[in-house]
Amino acid sequence: MTDERVVDLLADPPPPGAAPGQWWPPQVLLPEWLDAHAATIDLVHVHFGSESYTADELSTTVAAVRRLGIPLVYTVHDLENPQLTDQDAHRAALSVLITGADEVTTLTAATAAEVERDFGRVSEVIPHPTLVDGGALPAGRSHTTTRVGVHLRDLRPNIDGVGTTATLVRAVADLRAGGADVEAVVRLNENVRDAEAAASIDALVATTDGVTLERSARLDDDALAAWIADLDACLLPYSHGTHSGWAELCYDLAVPVVGTRVGHIAAQHPADFHAFHVGDPVSLERAIVDATTPGWSVAGSDARAAEVARRRAERLDERDRVRQAHVALYRRSLEKEHAA
Repeated sequence: MTDERVVDLLADPPPPGAAPGQWWPPQVLLPEWLDAHAATIDLVHVHFGSESYTADELSTTVAAVRRLGIPLVYTVHDLENPQLTDQDAHRAALSVLITGADEVTTLTAATAAEVERDFGRVSEVIPHPTLVDGGALPAGRSHTTTRVGVHLRDLRPNIDGVGTTATLVRAVADLRAGGADVEAVVRLNENVRDAEAAASIDALVATTDGVTLERSARLDDDALAAWIADLDACLLPYSHGTHSGWAELCYDLAVPVVGTRVGHIAAQHPADFHAFHVGDPVSLERAIVDATTPGWSVAGSDARAAEVARRRAERLDERDRVRQAHVALYRRSLEKEHAA
């Protein structure tokens, strides 16, 4: 999060031949790009995109910024990369960037502790700021049932679509058998990475009362926010990972999160996180009941609208603090470089 009053954030340079809007593989990490633009940049801050390069290639990036006297800041978002199954190459890249950066940041104290344990670096904890710009946020539409939703997106490697759906189907059936007025919606993008898994999800939902499947093209940001806001609880289907932007968006929209204890997602907003285990429908039933107990969890209610407004003010204040923390971090990095 950049304070544009004091930081000039340059746009990601497009890779040669890339489609419009494509920023990867990040050209800023190429030594030849750094050499050509060293006079126009003061500092490099890496968030994502390092999976485009090997650990050896990233070592040349670190060597280049040191040779050019350009500070390198690295924010550890993913100790486990959600786009990958085998994490060996990612861990090797992490080691290069974490040990080679002038400053390291991360989003939660739990992740900072893991970074220090595994890589010997102390990280500055700067929380993830609001994901929502603009004015009023949706508070959801009212409905007569308790509505739980899970968005499986394109079934990327860290989404356990079949296991999560199977657990949800059983949990909803048990809750409804016990008299609970609950329904669930499972959403998939039209284009997915695993067609076989998508077919299994379709079959699981097709024979279950109270669970429906929605499938469409990828939702844009406004449509996604509206979809989440209509829920009384949002289920996160992750098998591995570290942090979640979805948890941040759900917090903005005052939608409680039900999720697996993967990485440190629970540490982002602990009071809003309700854990379950894939394959254990009883744990999911309990998590759904706990998540939907507060009055503000009810989509479309006055209590939800009030909670969204309260959080909006809180999050805007937090965003200012996050910007200030980054400015201080950049200044400290530049002072170190100038003193070296």
